[in-house]
This record gives sequence, structure tokens and C-alpha cells, in this order.
Amino acid sequence: MVDRMLATCPISMSVRTARFALRGDVTVTAYEEHGDRRTCMNTSPISYKRHRFPPQVIAHAVWLYFRFPLSLRLVEEMLLERGIVVSYETIRRWAKKFGPDYARRLHRKKPSRNDVWHLDEVVITIAGRKHWLWRAVDQDGYVLDEIVQNRRNTKAAKRLLTRLLKKQGHAPKRMITDKLRSYGAARRQIMPNVDHRSHKGLNNRAENSHVPLRKRERSMQRFRSPGSLQRFVSIFSALRNLFVPPNSQRSAFQVHLHRLQAIAEWKAVTGTMA
Repeated sequence: MVDRMLATCPISMSVRTARFALRGDVTVTAYEEHGDRRTCMNTSPISYKRHRFPPQVIAHAVWLYFRFPLSLRLVEEMLLERGIVVSYETIRRWAKKFGPDYARRLHRKKPSRNDVWHLDEVVITIAGRKHWLWRAVDQDGYVLDEIVQNRRNTKAAKRLLTRLLKKQGHAPKRMITDKLRSYGAARRQIMPNVDHRSHKGLNNRAENSHVPLRKRERSMQRFRSPGSLQRFVSIFSALRNLFVPPNSQRSAFQVHLHRLQAIAEWKAVTGTMA
């Protein structure tokens, strides 16, 4: 049904089309549209060998866990309702093994020199110690990068900006932060020509991006280590970038179409298209 709707919709040309061969391994040949430029990306196969459950069950369990504020035991219960008997520990292993691979294959938004970076940091307590999750989002709320650090100073801000420049390829049009002075000091060393606006009221977009993670933190009863937090947010934000429509898409039809396209890409990435 989803594939039929996408095939009849002219906007669906922006979605990757893919060819699959499901024989233990999933071989993906994806074609990506960038305006009038179409590039082919051959990715290494996702191996589901030596797994008792089919790829559709594994991908669905990983999607439920990272996309919604569900614990591992709730995902286990939802699969049981469908007649799939699997333990929550198995779901955890699937999330740890396949989650990072799925996230790496998801389409990333094409950077633009007119982008506006919103930077913010939030404190997360792990085993009684404070750690800081530094996050950067663009003008549409798209998460550009996240990094867990145990410092809240200029060195930590420089590390975030350096990673952003390397990942995005060029500097933004403007950078918006709160009144933490570390951002200004790091910007003068890394991106001296970028316009910087420091005001708490202008940075609501970055601050609101922390809300979904806070909900997950409560449902997971906090994180166990900085490494587990870093691994989780990299997958969690990648799925949110895919499924949550940008702020420019307000109508119900646009939101519905965006979700259909996101589901099609998710199935293409995980190799579970019928």
C-alpha cells in the first residue's frame, strides 16, 4: 500500500529507490536524487546470518525501541502481541548490533551555506557524575551532531565546532547560542567570520530538541555510562531526523507524505521491503 502511494506521487522522486537481494545478506543499491544530480551509492551488505528471526522482525524491533519512548520490556510485549516470542535481552542485542549500522545508512540532509546552527548543551547525570551532551541543530530542527563530554568549557565547545565543520563541509551563515561565553571563544578560534548571536530567547530550537531525549531518559531510568549515551543518541537522533517532518511542512497531507517516504527509506535501508 505504501509503495503504491509513493509510486503515484510526484514528490516521491526525492526518496531513494533501491534493489534488494535477500539471501542471508541484504545487498543494497540505492540511487539518491539531489536536484538534477543523481548519485549511486553501493553499500556493504547487512548480514542477518545466524539469526533465527527474519530481518523484518529484527528491523521492526529496533525501530520500535529507538523511535518511540518504549523500554525493552515494552517492545518485547508488543512483539508478543503479534505472536513473536523474543526476550528483551535479545532486543537489546539487536539494537546494539544493527542500530549503528542502520543509522549510518540513513540519508543525511544536504548541508547549505545558508544554514543556521543552533548550539546548546544539557547536563545528564550518569552514575552520580555530571556529563554534558552538546548538540547542534539547524533552522529546521534537524540534528547535525551530538557529543557527550565531561566538561562545559571552551575546549569542549571547540571540539563540537570542529566536528561540525568536518561533517558539514563548510561554515554556516549564522550561529545561535545561549549566553555561555565558551561558544564565543571557540567561534573566534574556529570560525571567526561567522555571525554569532548569543541570546537565550533566540535558542529555543536547540533547547526544545532536548525534550525527546529527556523523555527517553526517564523511560530508561537514566543511562549507565557516557559510551552508552553516545551510542544511543547517535541512533535515536538519526531516526528522528528521518521520521519527524521539518517545521516548514505544516499541512496534514505533507506530514503524512513525509512519514510514508520515511517508512519507505527505512525499509530500503534495513532490507525489509516486500
